[in-house]
Amino acid sequence: MPVHIVIVEDDEDISDLVAFNLERQGWKTTQCYNGAEALPRICELCPDLVVMDIMLPGMTGLQVYAAMKENDMAAKTPVLFLTAKAQLEDRLAGLQLGADDYMTKPFSPKELVLRVRNILNRTQNAAAQLMVRRGNILLDKNSLRASLKGEILDLTTTEFKLLAYLMEREGKLQDRYELQKELFGYADTTQSRALDTHIKRLRQKLGNYAACICTERGVGYYFESKSEQA
Repeated sequence: MPVHIVIVEDDEDISDLVAFNLERQGWKTTQCYNGAEALPRICELCPDLVVMDIMLPGMTGLQVYAAMKENDMAAKTPVLFLTAKAQLEDRLAGLQLGADDYMTKPFSPKELVLRVRNILNRTQNAAAQLMVRRGNILLDKNSLRASLKGEILDLTTTEFKLLAYLMEREGKLQDRYELQKELFGYADTTQSRALDTHIKRLRQKLGNYAACICTERGVGYYFESKSEQA
């Protein structure tokens, strides 16, 4: 899907200029002209980035961004502030809230595109690192969701953590002591049965792919991508 960027700017000429330069890169844009209207649109569209002025009618850009951080749908959306307010305190206020970048007007459209591209590369690479795929098994470490051939697996948090730990170290034997420390925070003989139980349940939920979790008797477990087992 194409990159989608929401522009929150009350000056329509500036908004159109930003949209024109971003759309030349093949990115889709949506324009909002009022701070109070921006938050519901951002939550609805779940864009890849928001380019936002600070001085806006309805709500300031800083207020919109603070509200975004309190909303599950918008909290992780990156923001670049583009504003005429060049004072240090305004710049710091935006960055302290967690904004990804800050540009002042007048601005160079070429520089804006470069900054937007840098943010997108950084955030998309970070998102990709949260996805773990081995064969037909896909894990989303952000949402703690696991799927097998596109079907959601009903894993507990501990089962997800165990599967992710093994998948990320595919082919490398993980001894029982280290696995227990990873799952339970410490390792002793009382946790040995619990580890085996989690492995057993995880294999049951993987069904025909249970053999992906291999056992080295007396030592530990490791993950190995395999085709569906009969």
